Amino acid sequence: MKLAKRLIISITSCLAFSLSLPLWAGDYEITPMVGQMFSSDLTGADSGDDIPVTDDLHIGLAIAWQDTPNGQGQILINTVSHDYRSDLDNETYSLDIYYAHFSGVAQFRQQNYVTTVSLGAGGAYFDTDVGEELYPSLTAAIGTRYELSENVALVTELRAYATLTDDDDNVFCYQDTCGAAFDGAVWMDTAISVGVAYKF
Repeated sequence: MKLAKRLIISITSCLAFSLSLPLWAGDYEITPMVGQMFSSDLTGADSGDDIPVTDDLHIGLAIAWQDTPNGQGQILINTVSHDYRSDLDNETYSLDIYYAHFSGVAQFRQQNYVTTVSLGAGGAYFDTDVGEELYPSLTAAIGTRYELSENVALVTELRAYATLTDDDDNVFCYQDTCGAAFDGAVWMDTAISVGVAYKF
């Protein structure tokens, strides 16, 4: 629970910071997003066999501000709930992931159509039925925006998350028994999303 509290404090601090941005930045916007998240697989802690992880619906919220005519700063919060089946007892367990990233977004404008490329850094909070851990994370995305009006745009995005787990499998372990393990030092999630941006 300590990690959860730290994440909540971090997200709250980011939101509070973003709300102060209009004092010195240009236009800012809020974008709720929804889409499909495609996950890495896990591996059996003892057997070494692949453990499939479900691909699931994700929801996100981006708060952005216009730094330059062709660039934004962005705070992105995203969550997804995966499932996996332990190779110890063959039971299904949940793997909830909460992402929070600070990103820079480059915008390539052509009339009402905008192509975006973003890079960011932040953290990923992993919460399972038996443990929880907070890991450093990077994100990159390419997307499109179609401006429906001066204040509203339709947003589509392909985004990847790379989380440095460093083979720390404690999130899947209860006491000395582990029901799964990371398959390598980097956890990958890939998301296809659609959203609506509202500019203030």
